[in-house]
Amino acid sequence: MTITKTINGNEATLEFEGWLDTQASPELIKELDEIGEDVHSLIFDFTKLEYISSSGVRALVGAYKKVNGALVVKGASDGIMSIVKATGIDKRIRFE
Repeated sequence: MTITKTINGNEATLEFEGWLDTQASPELIKELDEIGEDVHSLIFDFTKLEYISSSGVRALVGAYKKVNGALVVKGASDGIMSIVKATGIDKRIRFE
């Protein structure tokens, strides 16, 4: 998986490409740990994300908690959304 991070003021955008699974989740956690305290809002671009596993969903929840709910996910495919909806996390995190 590839994560491209862009920080603009107090907003960080992470673009994902590939699979967010058990092997890739530590990379996401590392990227989130490197984001400074001044970032208060996250945008995840899932346009090129092919798959998300349960560990990927857990990392997504961790990101949501890091910014106190100021997380928006954009571009999730129908397949990704079916996994997300099965977990119920779509009721907390805003998907566009």
